[in-house]
Amino acid sequence: MATFADRRFISHLDLDTFFVSVARLDNSKLIGKPVIVGGLSDRGVVASCSYETRAFGVHSAMPMKIARRLCPAAEIVNGDFDRYSKLSRDVTEIIREEVPLYEKTSIDEFYADLTGMDRYFGCSLFMGHLKKRIIKETGLPISYALASNKLLSKVATNENKPNGQAVIDFGAERAYLAPLVVQKLPGVGEKTSALLRQMGVGTIKILSEIPLPMMQSRFGKHGIEMHRRSQGIDESPVIPYSEQKSIGTEETFENDTIDMHFLHRELVRMTEKVSFQLRQQKKLCGCVTIKLRYSDFNTETKQAVISYTSSDDVLLKTAKELFKKIYDRRLLVRLLGVRLSQLVQGQYQINLFSDTVENIRLYQAMDHIRTRFGEDAVHRSVAQQLNAIERERYVR
Repeated sequence: MATFADRRFISHLDLDTFFVSVARLDNSKLIGKPVIVGGLSDRGVVASCSYETRAFGVHSAMPMKIARRLCPAAEIVNGDFDRYSKLSRDVTEIIREEVPLYEKTSIDEFYADLTGMDRYFGCSLFMGHLKKRIIKETGLPISYALASNKLLSKVATNENKPNGQAVIDFGAERAYLAPLVVQKLPGVGEKTSALLRQMGVGTIKILSEIPLPMMQSRFGKHGIEMHRRSQGIDESPVIPYSEQKSIGTEETFENDTIDMHFLHRELVRMTEKVSFQLRQQKKLCGCVTIKLRYSDFNTETKQAVISYTSSDDVLLKTAKELFKKIYDRRLLVRLLGVRLSQLVQGQYQINLFSDTVENIRLYQAMDHIRTRFGEDAVHRSVAQQLNAIERERYVR
């Protein structure tokens, strides 16, 4: 049994109907009206909808044609992902400044581990302050709940939207969950809830009373997890947040081509370019992706997970292997792209099995020249052979 000394303070924060809230932030005339964000044509789908439209049965991922029929008075707004990304980053920055340990699980959801802060300021008071700051600086409504674990805080946040707040006292986890329907428990989807209903299980209280062996026999490992969650038990940690980033470049050619010499040289040039950028940022990458768009506008990508590196030799070898796998010689190529992802902080470490001191010095010398005279100042000879006339012929 956990003691008070073992108690964690975990908060879940959720930007209410985020896409709709952004639309209302940019157009105050939408406040209080039924709003649907998504594709404007009937072939589109609902990305988000306001609480006013949910009363008519509209929900996310619904075909727009059906949503219009259910709520003909709704204002249809096109999405603006650049705007969402900016505001999400703004909120993230506020949380980063205020919270010692936080996790960003989506563009509009966060967890904060406030364990220990209760001794100095009071976690409930702190969350009230954080909510007010987010609303003041971004204009976006946000709900939160404070509990002893991630499971309870998320459930309580969902129960107190929109623009709500809740505190679940230590020791009250099972009592709080008990009256809720089983669908409110994270991890219980439509199929699972249907099976539970067939068993006569409608609430989390009834679910929590089913013996563990029976849950395991009926649902396997998922049954064990559901049993733990129904008891209000969740030991999962708040995982420190780090922005997912990548480095890439791509070229759309003026004339579609199947010139293998040109494509090979362009692939080398582009890979060297992103490799240099990787080293400039003092990062290593763990994944290489090649992108091809053919003359019929079909686009294909292929990627390979690799050991973390910033070595031109390794990255070029991987890029060439991927290009061979993805390229269909029967079709003209319209666009070529190279992207490095799964980035981590770190300097390039010498691979004692393949690299030499000369190679490392060569990288350093080439990077010094690029830093001083520009990214295209120096390339391997195969890339240098792509002269100005040839680039003018193919590259826009």
